[in-house]
This record gives sequence, structure tokens and C-alpha cells, in this order.
Amino acid sequence: MTICNPSGREIRTTIWRAALLYVSFAALGTGVEPAAAQAIDLVRDTEIERVLHGYEDPILNVAGLDSHIIRIYMVSDPSINAFAMHGPAASETTDIFVNTGLLMQLKTPNEVTGVLAHETGHIAGGDLTRDTKAMAKASIPMLIGMAAGVAAMIAGAGDAGMAIMGIGAQAAQSQFLSFSRSQEATADQRGQKFLLATHQSGRGMLDVFERMADEEAMSARYNAPLISDHPADRERIDLMEREVEASPYRDVPDSPEAVHEFHMIQAKLTGFLDPVDMVLSHYPASDTSEEAHYARAIAYFRQPDMQKALDETNTLVKLEPKNPYFWELLGQIYVEMSQPEKGVGPYQRSVDILPNAPLLRVSLAAAQLATEMSPMAKPALENLKVALRQENDDSFAWFEAAQAYSELGNQPMADLSTAERYYNVGAMKTAAHFANEAQRKLPKGSTDWQRAGDIMLVAGPEANK
Repeated sequence: MTICNPSGREIRTTIWRAALLYVSFAALGTGVEPAAAQAIDLVRDTEIERVLHGYEDPILNVAGLDSHIIRIYMVSDPSINAFAMHGPAASETTDIFVNTGLLMQLKTPNEVTGVLAHETGHIAGGDLTRDTKAMAKASIPMLIGMAAGVAAMIAGAGDAGMAIMGIGAQAAQSQFLSFSRSQEATADQRGQKFLLATHQSGRGMLDVFERMADEEAMSARYNAPLISDHPADRERIDLMEREVEASPYRDVPDSPEAVHEFHMIQAKLTGFLDPVDMVLSHYPASDTSEEAHYARAIAYFRQPDMQKALDETNTLVKLEPKNPYFWELLGQIYVEMSQPEKGVGPYQRSVDILPNAPLLRVSLAAAQLATEMSPMAKPALENLKVALRQENDDSFAWFEAAQAYSELGNQPMADLSTAERYYNVGAMKTAAHFANEAQRKLPKGSTDWQRAGDIMLVAGPEANK
């Protein structure tokens, strides 16, 4: 993913990394005007993303969609919501966004799976493309209303002009919601078919949207995001209920392993996102469950009470010595304690257990470079190369790669890595500058020389806008 690409989507990555990695993401809706951009804060975490893919990938398989081009991201937002949108124009990807509030407030893995099945129904039905056309059509009465309202205001009828503009907006909203309600019901039906084909209960989806329909009925002005993005009504719910009851898998429960896994990611999110006092109250010391140790370890890490954080995390490691995410947290605690040399070992264990997780490799590389030990630069760079082959748009990884190349005395590649970093955060002028510096020193005609030229070709015109 790149910043300011032709699709109008923007991503800016911060240079801060913990067991949860925050990313600031500005996503245009279905419109095309930059003024419509809305900032979204993303959260990256290997453990939670893999759990979500575990729910989603079987659904994608029966839907005939390639799981390699469907990416799942978490949005740092306490409300219950999820949505899907096309990836950058240069790619064929589709992104599903799940609010942290949805994961923290839903009750079972099956409920989350139901929401994902619904979103997959939108993707499989081509709804993301049709949304753009529907919104464009709905905007016509709004634009007409604005034009008439402005004319009235110019003529001196200010109050009347504002009223006319309001009527236009209401007409647009009504037209789009009418389209949306029909589309949502169809996505429900597709999602229920996917759940049936994967031998899963559709009751989780029903429970979520039934709660939303009840809340919508209680207040016509209810402003819950899931309601406004997924308008529900009793007719839609009644249809879904009939489909659920007709399924032979309607009463299939979540496995104990799935429930435990779900409770662990809820504890992790709670530990990172809720106030520390609230976390420690919800997971008191008397609670000796694994999820309680997890939440307390993270809460103490944030407090910061590093000794208690270490004690809780070491307890987790003893309980599950092959859990890569416990080793990841232990490594992060040591790095935050300004003891990166002690953090390298735990991070290495996490990578040894889960070698194909790019975020873990980048964290390991960052710890290796933070030791400021020259022999660590080469293995750090190798880890970064592996990570970047999987996620080439990770600006933090490019930042660390520049440090590694610089430590190894390879300034041209340090400049190219810096160009990649700024290209991915949308700083096109700076990206073009460093790409030019790199290309002047790299062997002419080499792959890296050509890549520097590609960045200059794209970033140069963008920088001049």
C-alpha cells in the first residue's frame, strides 16, 4: 500500500512499535474528492490478524475468493463495526476492516465469524464497486439541493437556502439507504450460505444484527456505526432467522480451543486499549486464568511496572513455551526497559516458532539494531529483507533497513531504503530526493538502480503537485 496512490487512499506509518503496532490510515469513502478523506487509526498485531484469518479463510475458500488478496486490518475504534473496501488501484487486493470494539464487545468467535461472512458476502457480490455508483447517483439530489440553496442564499433568502440544502441531503441519504438496505439483506444471504458450506452456525450473525435492529428500532436517530453502515430492519432479521433455523449446523458451538483463543485476543486488546486501572480491576490478581495473566502483563507494561510485567509474562512463557506471542511480549518489555540485548533472545524465539510472520521479524531486527552492536547489523538486515518480501509497504521496516545498511557502510542502499520509507508514507518530495541520491551511486542498470528510477518516476510528479 502506498500513500497518495491513484485510488485516493493514504497510509502513514508511525515509528512506534509494540506488541500492537498503530498505523494512521486515511481512507476515502466511495467518493473521489480528497475533501472526503477520513482518518482511520489501524492496529497491527500478528496474533489477532492470524486469528481473524483463521475465521475468514475457510469462508473465502467456499466463496471462491483468493485468500492471498484479501487483507484484514483492525481499526482502533471502540464502536462495533466492520467494513470492506478495495485496495490501492495498482493492486488487486480487497481490505476488510474490523473495529477493535467489535472484537472486544462481541461474545463469541461465531459472532465475529458471522460479521466476516457478511462482509465476504459484499465482496463476493461485487457490492464494493456498486457502492461507488450508488453513492454517485445519491449525490445528484444533494448537489441539486446545494445549488438551489446557494442560489436562494445569494438572493437574500438565507434561511430558505439552508432549508433547501437540507432537503437535498435528506433525499440523497434516503436514496442511498434504500439501495443499502437491499444490498445488506443480499450480503446476509450470501454470508449464511458460506457459513452453511463451512458447517458453521449462522446464529452468531443473526445475534449481532438482531441486537443492532433492536437498538435501531428504539431510536430512529441511533448513531451506532454498525447500524448506519449496515441498516437493519425486522424484515431483514426475520429472513435471516429462517435461514439460520433451516441450517443443520444452527446449534454447532464454538470449540473450546476457539473460545480460549478468542478470550486471549480480547484480553490482549483490553490490556492495550483500556485504562490500566480498569484492566487490573477486570482481571484481578486472584484470577489465575491465562487470559488474566496476559491482560495484566500488558497493563503492567503500560503502567509501567516492568518487574510485574516480567513476572506475568514469564508465567505465560512457562505455561506455553511454544507460544510466539508470549516471547514477543517478553522481548518488547526488555526493549522498553532499554535492555535490547536481553530482548533479542525472546524475539528470536518468537521468530523461530513463527518464521513467516513479518511483524515479528521486524521487531527482532529493531531490537538487534537497538543493541548498537555492529555484528547485529547483518542478521538484522537479513530479517528485514525476509519481512519486506512479504510486506513491502512497511515504512517502519524500511526505516530500520536504512539504519542497517548505514551500519554496514552501504550508503546507496541506505538512501534507497529511506526513499522507500518516505514513498510509503507519502512524502513524495523527500522520496524523490533520496531515490535520486541512491541512483547516482548504485550500479547503473542494476535492479536497485531501476527501483530508484521507478520511485523518481512516480514521486517526482506527485511532489510537484
